[in-house]
Amino acid sequence: MPYLLPSVPMAIKPSQIQTILQDKRTHFETFEKGQQSSLDIYQTAWQALCQTPKKTLDQWLARQHGTIGARPLEALTHTEQGICPSRLQWQNREHSLQWVHENLSGITTFAVDGSQIFPSKDLSPPIALVQIGWFENPHTSDADYIKDIELDIMTPRDLELGDRSKPLDRLVNKRRFQMEIRRLVKYIEQVSDPEHCLVLFDGALVATFADAYEEEDRKDYVEALIGLLQASEDHRVPLVGYVDTSSAHDLTTLLQHHSASAAAVPKVTDAQLLAPYMQWGDSTPIFQCDRTGILSEYKKQKQDYSDRIIFTYLKTNQGPPARIEMPRWMHEASITHQVLDWVRAETIVGGGYPYAIETADQTAVLQTSDRQVFFRILQDWAHHEDLQLRWSRKMMSKLRRR
Repeated sequence: MPYLLPSVPMAIKPSQIQTILQDKRTHFETFEKGQQSSLDIYQTAWQALCQTPKKTLDQWLARQHGTIGARPLEALTHTEQGICPSRLQWQNREHSLQWVHENLSGITTFAVDGSQIFPSKDLSPPIALVQIGWFENPHTSDADYIKDIELDIMTPRDLELGDRSKPLDRLVNKRRFQMEIRRLVKYIEQVSDPEHCLVLFDGALVATFADAYEEEDRKDYVEALIGLLQASEDHRVPLVGYVDTSSAHDLTTLLQHHSASAAAVPKVTDAQLLAPYMQWGDSTPIFQCDRTGILSEYKKQKQDYSDRIIFTYLKTNQGPPARIEMPRWMHEASITHQVLDWVRAETIVGGGYPYAIETADQTAVLQTSDRQVFFRILQDWAHHEDLQLRWSRKMMSKLRRR
């Protein structure tokens, strides 16, 4: 009897996909119409809020004692439809890069990102690899940029194998997060010229994603971020949390409190609300983040940070605006608008995304070849140390075929 050859993976059938999409076309139409209806109501409420005299709005805000999503720190009536236009237009890329040079020359930018190899069910005992990479660019002709990496291996003890309630991937993600924050704090603590430095964090400074986690995990994320905020404030080093695709609802939550019509329909995201009003480089006024959930954990720290995170939305590419989060001390020091110009310049170089973060990501990312090298080193080391690593037959087959 002949041996059966390994089967070749079947390609997807475009005709089936097209048929199903056509059958379910009304699902998309209904969703789109519902979104547009809600968006129209929120945009009307947004215009009403922005046209409210400052004294009247301040009096209304003073009566709101719970969390209301966002509290404006700058006058909304001085804007154009709630937007601060940048009026930055250039005839060609050469002129835009000249503006970048004028704004970033002598400004050191620093960013960190991470990557990981998760534990595999095909290898026992479970082992994970976490790597972070960073990029420092002094934007001067007499100093070179710096790119480097740091890695850690998570052993069965690190992965807390005795506690089956904790998904291994979540433990790995938390270790990566803590490593990224620790590196940012270390950098901030050694900055010699804070007035000419910008530290970029790829993510939100309000860890809302941790709301769904157990208390211990929430505590770990909050403590890491509080340490970062504290370092920025203590050393007066500007810090920006950059969220490219934000699903935050802080402004629309504010509108639900301020407008009865908005309170009666489902929320849309802040980015959806603002996108139609914004051209490249435009931003909103500065708001204090006033959110339920994880910010209450910030209040339990030695220093209360529940009202110490501010945000704006900044149009940096053809998509919806990015969310920019910063420590409140930057607003109090009147440097937020200068920092936003630095971020604008970074996104010009990066083609719509901050160049420093993009480069840190490229430095940190682990490729398929890195995974294979890691497993090979691991196997050789285990053999030398007379330790048992058990590979599944499926994994061995894949390694042979690839």
